[in-house]
Amino acid sequence: MTKARLSVWGYPMSRVIAAGLMLWLTTCLCPLGLTAQSSAPAIETIPGMPPVVDPGNLYSETQGNKPSPLVASALPRVYVPNLQSHDVYVIDPQTRKVVDRFRVGIGPQHVVPSWDLKTLWVTNNAEGRSDGSLTPIDPTTGKPGKAIPVDDPYNMYFTPDGRSAVVVAEALKRLDLRDPHTMILQGAVEVPRCAGINHADFAIDGRFAIFTCEFQGSLAKIDLIDRKVLGYLKLSKGGMPQDVRISPDGKTFFVADMKAGGVFVIDGATFTETGFIKTGVGTHGLYPSRDGTRLYVANRGSTHIHGPPRGKGSVSVIDFATRKVVATWPVPGGGSPDMGNVSVDGKVLWLTGNMR
Repeated sequence: MTKARLSVWGYPMSRVIAAGLMLWLTTCLCPLGLTAQSSAPAIETIPGMPPVVDPGNLYSETQGNKPSPLVASALPRVYVPNLQSHDVYVIDPQTRKVVDRFRVGIGPQHVVPSWDLKTLWVTNNAEGRSDGSLTPIDPTTGKPGKAIPVDDPYNMYFTPDGRSAVVVAEALKRLDLRDPHTMILQGAVEVPRCAGINHADFAIDGRFAIFTCEFQGSLAKIDLIDRKVLGYLKLSKGGMPQDVRISPDGKTFFVADMKAGGVFVIDGATFTETGFIKTGVGTHGLYPSRDGTRLYVANRGSTHIHGPPRGKGSVSVIDFATRKVVATWPVPGGGSPDMGNVSVDGKVLWLTGNMR
């Protein structure tokens, strides 16, 4: 199966990527001292960005006992876009059964929650064509609305202050900034030295973001205030960087690399490579535990985008504090865990099978 991204809804700020065969693994939440609020200095965020409640653990508000009231009426569902059939499957996470399926645009890649948590957006990039679009889904009904034409929306994020949607136009090497509700174009950031720009994460204060350049073995740092490229970083032994995730204290970015078979450690302030953590073959998706102590790493079992089925896929568990792999979970019978997310109670890791 080809890659696409899914969203687990009914959970605070959930974001998941998916395609084809779903895989769920029972996780272990073992507190390592980050669950209590730290004494770290307060973070001065950009205007309009919500405050960082615990500067020592920016994931503190994603725990299961702190759901946002904005999602109280949302249906608990897992939304899985299928790149080949151009539709979205809807899964009930309690019964683990498909309960709905509907057509969207051409080539759906990801499902992204809006900044205000009122809409889910399906990014249909229509690779090789000119009819890309965004399909809205109402999370209270689970039903899609009318698609909006958009250039090459491979992926999408929202700026930390909620002012703009950031549409990742991968083929165009461009970040399009759009109105977060109407998707009318506000402006664009050209990123000419970032072939395959796709995944990102944001600084703890909201001032910059780091994007991966999949086909250039590098990263791009983007100034979100002046909306410009701050620089590029070539990874030492990278070949295909994928997902990005910031550390709980906001000082470090972890970058999965499918060719290198591990996770690069990047200092966000200096934008330098400071380490590498070996995980498994085809390192791809990164997901923090709900308590912010562990990082779950999906290893696809292949270093190729369209690798063979039933590879030696696995999940590595990294301790955020020590930056060491503390567990490895092989996929029974082989497979290619791609991307996913953690359930609201922190007990289940949802992943997708890219190539089965």
